[in-house]
Amino acid sequence: MLKISEINFAIEGRPLFEGASAFIPKGHKVGLIGRNGTGKTTLFKLIRGELQLDGGEISIPAKARIGGVAQEVPGNETSLLDTVLAADEERAALLAESETASDPGRIADIQTRLVDIDAWSAEARAATILSGMGFNHEQQLMPCSAFSGGWRMRVALAAVLFSEPDYLLLDEPTNYLDLEGSVWLENYLAKYPHTVLIISHDRGLLNRAVGAILHLENKTLTYYTGPYDQFARQRAEQRAVLAAQAKKQDLRRAHLQSFVDRFKAKASKAKQAQSRVKMLEKMEIIRAPEDAARTVLTFPEPEELSPPILTTENVSVGYGGRAVLRGLNLRIDQDDRIALLGQNGEGKSTLAKLLSNRLAPMQGQMTSARKLRVGYFAQHQVDELFVDETPLQHLMRERPDEGQSRLRARLAGFGLGADQAETQVGRLSGGQKARLSLLLATLPAPHLLILDEPTNHLDIESREALVEALTTYSGAVILVSHDMHLLSMAADRLWLVKGGQVRPYEDDLEAYRAELLQGARGGRAETSAPAKLSERPKPQPAKRRSRDEVLALRAQARKCEERVEKLTTMREKLSKRLADPALYANHTGAEVEDYQRKYADIEVALERAEARWLAALEVLEQEAA
Repeated sequence: MLKISEINFAIEGRPLFEGASAFIPKGHKVGLIGRNGTGKTTLFKLIRGELQLDGGEISIPAKARIGGVAQEVPGNETSLLDTVLAADEERAALLAESETASDPGRIADIQTRLVDIDAWSAEARAATILSGMGFNHEQQLMPCSAFSGGWRMRVALAAVLFSEPDYLLLDEPTNYLDLEGSVWLENYLAKYPHTVLIISHDRGLLNRAVGAILHLENKTLTYYTGPYDQFARQRAEQRAVLAAQAKKQDLRRAHLQSFVDRFKAKASKAKQAQSRVKMLEKMEIIRAPEDAARTVLTFPEPEELSPPILTTENVSVGYGGRAVLRGLNLRIDQDDRIALLGQNGEGKSTLAKLLSNRLAPMQGQMTSARKLRVGYFAQHQVDELFVDETPLQHLMRERPDEGQSRLRARLAGFGLGADQAETQVGRLSGGQKARLSLLLATLPAPHLLILDEPTNHLDIESREALVEALTTYSGAVILVSHDMHLLSMAADRLWLVKGGQVRPYEDDLEAYRAELLQGARGGRAETSAPAKLSERPKPQPAKRRSRDEVLALRAQARKCEERVEKLTTMREKLSKRLADPALYANHTGAEVEDYQRKYADIEVALERAEARWLAALEVLEQEAA
């Protein structure tokens, strides 16, 4: 068990923990959550003994091994597989000793211990974990120097999982994984044989991989049983009860004080008034919970364009004359919400670069609306911000003609207040940098917004704000993310990027997740034997959607209705134009055909918008039943 007893700790005079206590039973999987900057990573350092407590105690069983992900695997010539195998220090030491040992008794002891720790299956276990991290067999034999820092972080994660410490401490492990790797990790952690404490803002991971939540707030720790959604419900209920109790107490105190004020001067009531004064003094004040400052993201709204806003016809795209994607025949309308599925290396980022005009087609034709504006956010852009400049200076470069008050208002719309506006980017948190990059990507009010892993470094509140912003946003969205909660809330179409092709994925995200866990996506199987590919997941009884999901559905229905109205108006205007004889007298045949083609495109877009509107209304009716 891990016992945290009345700990106190401060950094540069700022207290992070004051009398904080918690008890983590042996073998439990616990999610450590709290707003950015509250001290979650610091708690990990205290548990590992890297920092010294100001007071209190943290105790774990003697000889228990504590493991966490190294900052980065060195870029040496050691293969990925050997790097992971070396993480089991006992096995490595025993194997090295077996090469030189001469004493028969010691040799027997070494061999017995190697059998006890299952050393002979180690290579297969290490390969399975690396496969789960997204490395195929050939890559596992390549040196670490052949991979970038982000990929080497996956190797570091694979190494600590392979070593199986008694206490596994993971700090945002999915930040370096794709959706497939995140799903694999969820499943692996749920079956991990020892204690896990994981810092994460990924609701999917916190709902599926852990059985308890440790909440860090107001310098104290509170342990809740159950996954994240259960924790959120408990917190909401507690806050509601506390607010009601505080309101009731305020009324009681006001009543007592009124009696005292009215009768304290009357001799006949003086004793009763004094009694009520003592009651007021003894009454322990119940304070209503303060509402935390809500994170808000405000995307500027683009004007409506005629559909489609972008199409590709038999497009191939790639690098250095080698096509990564071929035969692309895609259509994007302004009301599209598309999530890209597929393993790393299949071409999701290549497709995003093509659609954002960062990569030109090798062949075929890509056509976009004349006034189309595209916003693009990729995780690497966070690292490309000017660290010695402030967020305000970044915006002044992009909008030199706008006044500072307007620019500050834009920053505030992304949760960057007056203090952050004047702070150098190098001193901002990862979440604040990500929000600044999102602001820069959406600054021109794009009609098409492409987001490649936008949630890395965002806390849960910021992720929920992103979901809300995308729900109300009137432009098209292309999403690449390992956060299944974000994909499920913000996307209504799925495209699978696989084998050089991009095709609609007709099933839902849960079916895709089930396929990944069955090993149907190229070898990322569970550590146990994968299910047969022909087996379909058993249908589960329909569960009621959460309040957030219902609100998102209502917003989607309203948006679909608005879209139908706009398209209907556009169709009526174009229909009148096509019925006007002057059109045919004053325009060439090619121009008339262009108007007719626009009319056909609007018809298609209207049909799709109506179908989505009706589907959203149908689901809402089912929820209300």
